[in-house]
Amino acid sequence: MARMSAVCLQASAPDRLDWRAMQPLHTDDGVPLHVRHWGVGAGALGTAILVHGLGEHIGRYDAVAADLNAAHWHVCGYDHRGHGASGGARGRIPRDDSLLRDLSRVIDQVREMRDGAIVLVGHSMGGMVAARFVAQGMAHHAQTPSWHRRVNALVLSSPALELGLSAPQRALLGVMGPLAPDAAMNNSLDAAWVSTSAEVVARYRKDPLVHDRVTPRLVRAMVEGGQYVRRYAPVWNLPTLLMWAGADHCVSPKGSAEFSALAPPEWVSSHCFERMAHEIFNEPERALPVRTMTRWLQEQG
Repeated sequence: MARMSAVCLQASAPDRLDWRAMQPLHTDDGVPLHVRHWGVGAGALGTAILVHGLGEHIGRYDAVAADLNAAHWHVCGYDHRGHGASGGARGRIPRDDSLLRDLSRVIDQVREMRDGAIVLVGHSMGGMVAARFVAQGMAHHAQTPSWHRRVNALVLSSPALELGLSAPQRALLGVMGPLAPDAAMNNSLDAAWVSTSAEVVARYRKDPLVHDRVTPRLVRAMVEGGQYVRRYAPVWNLPTLLMWAGADHCVSPKGSAEFSALAPPEWVSSHCFERMAHEIFNEPERALPVRTMTRWLQEQG
């Protein structure tokens, strides 16, 4: 596996800003983003930025943040626009690249506050967003978009690289996309699919910050984002850990399998957990993907 620069993994300098004194973070079009930080003080290897999935929120990642803290990583997480405690209409994005632009704002805030490496840790839709963000660095365009930022590594958890839309869903997207791109509708995901743990599913169903809204524009951005990532898999050149659930019903495991087959193995380490449901960090056997992630991060030094 290719390594991150040793310089990037040096211990962070003392905090330059008080986490609690931070002003609210806003997107470039003025939407307030709810951001959380879990710091570990001096000696951290860098910062892991958590990018959550569709319909959920960063409050569901306390355990993952604790795991990363224990591995000596600062953690930052945020609610996507239209999700959790952030502003914006539920499940709506005004532009196809809105989520990419928002992630760049979070990265900029982290760079202002912390030294050291930055690792993106994306789950489901957040995995697609993080991977699409990184994939921009693989493309050789005449003009790099203003939102692109370099990061040091990428961790993907059941990324939405292929949604597995049915024929009726594709037909509906083809009709609604041009006519009503911002019309909110049910995302058709069953809460029972997120985990094999009845407790996790029950908490998910009762969580007031979880929603089931999605718009044609957001779905199209997810579909096209996954296609873009798979297109650039053969020239991937960033240290990446790809983990996915083999028994996933929320997104198609085929997307991750295809990316894994196409990507250079010296850059991408792949692990399929055959019997796990979508949220591998919320499965009864979560210790396995957590250990896989923390060991892989340690090896990058």
